[in-house]
Amino acid sequence: MRQKLDQQVSPLAADLSDASIRQDLTPVGIKAALRIAEAWHLSALQTSQLLGVNERTWYRLRQSTPKSLSQDTLTRISALIGIYKGLRLLFSEPLASAWPARPNSNPIFAQETPVNAMIKGGIPMMLRTRGYVDALRGSL
Repeated sequence: MRQKLDQQVSPLAADLSDASIRQDLTPVGIKAALRIAEAWHLSALQTSQLLGVNERTWYRLRQSTPKSLSQDTLTRISALIGIYKGLRLLFSEPLASAWPARPNSNPIFAQETPVNAMIKGGIPMMLRTRGYVDALRGSL
């Protein structure tokens, strides 16, 4: 029964513990991170902090794609993609791109911008922000 349940669930989420899957997702993940950083007008420092890498590593990632990103970095990129997509479904431009950098009065952001809250809170806050955006869309 457990195996059958695993087979039903596995197509919904990539197994990021699998090195070959991480290797397959790395190029598109970096491309997505670049596009999101550009759309949200993020600095290199902000982008590197959101991805959980140092600024020098972010510059290297922009120049040449590594063989594979870490599970942590791909999880962060996945959360950012979900937020980006949700905002584009909720709002038209320029609000969809400006929202992450605007101060937010919702208590989960503690009067910070969503970007700063995610930098401070790491993956848990990124996932919480994604859930918040999804809830705004009525997905939950």
